Amino acid sequence: MIYLITGGERSGKSSYAQDLAMELSLNPIYVATARKWDGDFQKRIDRHQAERDERWINIEEEKQLSTIDFSGKVAIVDCVTLWLTNFFVDTKNDVSLSLEQAKAQFDALVQQQNATIIIITNEIGMGVHAETHIGRKFTELQGWMNQYLAKNADEVVLMVSGIPVKIKG
Repeated sequence: MIYLITGGERSGKSSYAQDLAMELSLNPIYVATARKWDGDFQKRIDRHQAERDERWINIEEEKQLSTIDFSGKVAIVDCVTLWLTNFFVDTKNDVSLSLEQAKAQFDALVQQQNATIIIITNEIGMGVHAETHIGRKFTELQGWMNQYLAKNADEVVLMVSGIPVKIKG
């Protein structure tokens, strides 16, 4: 089962996803895709890990989600935006190559049997128009990947002001 939880910044995506994961499993996996860019970002990662109690299995994986064994488990992948940023930076802002690599990782991930994956993403294209060319390229990448994920998800929930709105499934 693939759930896609989408919405704007501070719309309640993570809280909703964590509540869902705890309903489905006593020991869910939390996969953080953030890259440790600097000491401040490491503090942010540490704070987020401390917010989850001992029931959670925390995994840090920047890009290669398909290398994680999710068999028989419930897992949250948080989040697509940070995950895509890693591809985008590593390909020197090549939208097509980043999209190809991310789709390949997602396809390999969903081929794992008996797993429930809850994916958190952002609707960055619904907000303010990016000021820079690179920002607009990334917004396109995010939008195309979100479409791909939504097409392949069993259930899609749009979070609006903390309210889940089921849009698929």
